[in-house]
Amino acid sequence: MQTIIIVLYTLSLTVIFLYSLAQLNLLFNYLKAKKKIDNAPVYDLDNPDEIPFVTIQLPLYNELYVVKRLLDNISKMDYPTNKMEIQVLDDSTDESLTETRKLINNLRLEGLPIKHITRTNRVGFKAGALKEGLAIAKGDYIAIFDSDFVPKSDWLKKTVPYFKDPKVGVVQTRWAHLNRDYSILTKIQAFALDFHFVLEQVGRNFGHHFINFNGTAGIWRKTCILDAGNWQGDTLTEDLDLSYRAQLNKWDFKYLEEVETPAELPIAISAARSQQFRWNKGAAENFQKLYGRLLKDPTVSFKTKFHSFFHLLNSSMFLLVLLIAILSVPVLYIKNTNPEFDFIFKVTAFFAISTVIFFICYWVTYKKIHGSGFKNFISYVGMFIAFFSIAMGFSVHNSLAVLEGHFGKKSEFIRTPKFNVNKLSDSWKSNIYLKKTISLNTILESLLFLYFGFAIVSAFYMRDFGLITFHIMLFFGFGFVAFKSIFSRI
Repeated sequence: MQTIIIVLYTLSLTVIFLYSLAQLNLLFNYLKAKKKIDNAPVYDLDNPDEIPFVTIQLPLYNELYVVKRLLDNISKMDYPTNKMEIQVLDDSTDESLTETRKLINNLRLEGLPIKHITRTNRVGFKAGALKEGLAIAKGDYIAIFDSDFVPKSDWLKKTVPYFKDPKVGVVQTRWAHLNRDYSILTKIQAFALDFHFVLEQVGRNFGHHFINFNGTAGIWRKTCILDAGNWQGDTLTEDLDLSYRAQLNKWDFKYLEEVETPAELPIAISAARSQQFRWNKGAAENFQKLYGRLLKDPTVSFKTKFHSFFHLLNSSMFLLVLLIAILSVPVLYIKNTNPEFDFIFKVTAFFAISTVIFFICYWVTYKKIHGSGFKNFISYVGMFIAFFSIAMGFSVHNSLAVLEGHFGKKSEFIRTPKFNVNKLSDSWKSNIYLKKTISLNTILESLLFLYFGFAIVSAFYMRDFGLITFHIMLFFGFGFVAFKSIFSRI
């Protein structure tokens, strides 16, 4: 049993080390990309003959609190109305349906080319709504915004021009955050998303590896969607699915780091959980669906296959983190009672370099968003520790999502509740979309909180503090997630 524990522990550390090397390569790509001058051909939108027709799709499902903000914002889009249409793809089943209809009627009276498209069922969920809207879309290009996004008025003018290159199938922009500083929960979500939208997306795009349309704040060439097989609702992340199918069909993706599209982060832990579950399960589903095809494609380079492996298995790292965390306690006891294993433990200590690599990569991203300097670096260190602690606290919830994805268990597309809350003084307690139950996951997280408390005590008992920092982070991470889940309910 001791040998099995050590083998599993070492293998898990090895895979995470390989993942960190992939991230380090993306860092090098990112730094190279900063030196490259963009000479991509662009449409001249000052020339009326070069202005293409654009369809804006707004998929909705029970968005009572944010639909007015969304429509008010989209109505201000600076683009010729004779070259634009707006589709509100509304699958709502609650009172927001009536409110949305009134808002759309008022905007139509003001001359805005907007349509309210509803369905009698949610077949395919968001993918189904987008596909149905696409069938009647007039635009050559399809911009998509989720209900919590508020693009700036010049957004189309900054993105549409890049489609002059006929190989470009998608232009994706970087998410920004309306309520980044609302709480520690929103801060760590912003911290994680910034890393993806700065280092990962730029690094993959520069290296000609597969990137993903992020479900919103991007724009597709209509023929690209159709050529790739259209929207499909058999995974929970239809955006990642279509992205890979399009790139397998040799379409190029253009990522614009400098174009920000602000959005609202979930502020209740139950909302963050539902979003994390969908993203993590969907990634695993897409690995099962697509990686075999990618692996067999002789036109895709080994390096792109390597990066795509870790891209699609990104969420599966939570499984390894959880396994390492749970095994680390028996490993602590094995280490102190079996001196014959000393050599192995000295070798595994090398894998601490993974943490150093992540620390450097995340600092580059943090510096891009917040600036450099000693004060910001100290703030970064605190945020890095808090982020990884709380991310590990989510590992039970996310690991279960990943397992469901890999083993093919189907589940409904659960929307993330939106709040329209930006300031600490804004209240969200009366949000009618929030769940009010304690899940089995929360019970497991509470037990692991106690488990790693025991690990900390054990370190003092055995006078071995080699893993105590790791166990303290786990203790606070699981404690944060469990206590927030229990005491933040309404």
